[in-house]
Formats: sequence, C-alpha cells, structure tokens
Amino acid sequence: MKITGARNQPFSDIRKRALVQAGAKVVGRGPTRPDETAFLGLSEADLTPAVQGAIRTLLTEIDDLRQEVARLKARLTQAEVLADQDALTPALNRRALMRELDRIRTFSHRYGSPAALVYIDLDDFKGVNDRFGHAAGDAALRAVAERLRSQVAGSDIVARMGGDEFAVVFTQASMAAAEARAWSLARALESSPIRFGEWSAPLHVSYGVAEITPDVESEEIVARADAAMYARRRERRT
Repeated sequence: MKITGARNQPFSDIRKRALVQAGAKVVGRGPTRPDETAFLGLSEADLTPAVQGAIRTLLTEIDDLRQEVARLKARLTQAEVLADQDALTPALNRRALMRELDRIRTFSHRYGSPAALVYIDLDDFKGVNDRFGHAAGDAALRAVAERLRSQVAGSDIVARMGGDEFAVVFTQASMAAAEARAWSLARALESSPIRFGEWSAPLHVSYGVAEITPDVESEEIVARADAAMYARRRERRT
C-alpha cells in the first residue's frame, strides 16, 4: 500500500510513522511550501507525544466512522431490495409493481414506447392447499414465479399480487404482441404439473391483458387486466 503525503507536514509525518509501524510503504510528495509546515497553527516541535497520540486516535475514529457509513449504506441497499421482494417467491411484490408501472407510464409518455400488463390467476389453487397442505401450496407458488421469470425477457417484470395471483409487465410490447406472449406464458405454466415430495398437481391458469398508457392510472391498469382475466375465465367455463 502506498500513502501520499498530506498537505500539513507535521500531521502527515505522524500518520506516516504510524503507517510505517503497521508495515505500509509510504511515498512522500517532496518539499512543501512554508505555509504547509503547520497543523492547526502548531509546528512539529509543538506536537508533543500526547498531541500526536490524540491525533492518531482521531484518525482511527475517522477511519472507523467511514467504515460504519459504508456498512450502513450496504444495509440500506439491502433493505430497499427486501422491501420490493415478495416474502414467499422470487418475484417483486405489489408495492414494487405499482412503482414500476408509474415509471413505465412516464417512459411511455416521453418516448411513446408500448407496454402491457398481464394479470395471471391460478385456477382452483385453493384445492392444492386443502388437499396437500400449505407447505405444498407455498412450493407451488414459488415454482410458478420461477417459471414466469424463466419465460420473460430481462427487461420484463414479474410480481406476485397476493395469494395465487401474479402479474407480468411486458415492456416494448404492443397489445397484439402482449396477447401472444401471454398465451405462451399460460401454456408454459400448464405444460407440466407442480411437484412437491410425492405429490403432483396440474396447473390451470387464467390471464387478462391491459395496455399500459400514460393517460390511465396504474391502479386502473391493474383493474382492467384483472377484469380481462375474469372475462377470459368465464369464456373458458361456458
């Protein structure tokens, strides 16, 4: 490690001696101007051992403070991530989805970029919990989230809205493209049963698609996709 000389030479010398004792290689900056030979108005001769010890203590406390600030920033970043993460599945939660919808609506207003929301519901999922237990149901929800994430692009968004309901945001997608991709998503979810231990259960899903536009509020977009999902389910059952 190389340490460059500080502006105040006596102050720098004290720190250098402490660093050399710790095994560091110290590189000086050469001669300093006369106004750089004082620290807080004190010459090097004025820096008694007690003062030097106080300065070293101060430097240690400053370094400790910097490290603590770095740790606090790391914990804050982690807390922000956890605040957006669904507690059960590898998907965003509803709060994070609504924020992303607001962001995408702003982006669409500025650049005219198309996007769509797909609302997905697992049909008759309550039967999984009733028949196999909540542990099996939780495993099934995690598997659904993982399948959704594996089927979408990196710029798309997967969120769990609560219970057995999920949402996917297709960015850079027209309504026609979103409808086609939603159909493919549904087929991918239903392609194989969910397995947990010795049991397995088939998946059946209903979905609805709504266009994301800047003139429609995010909550209304979700409501439209939800209504489209229920309309599609009724059509399938008639």
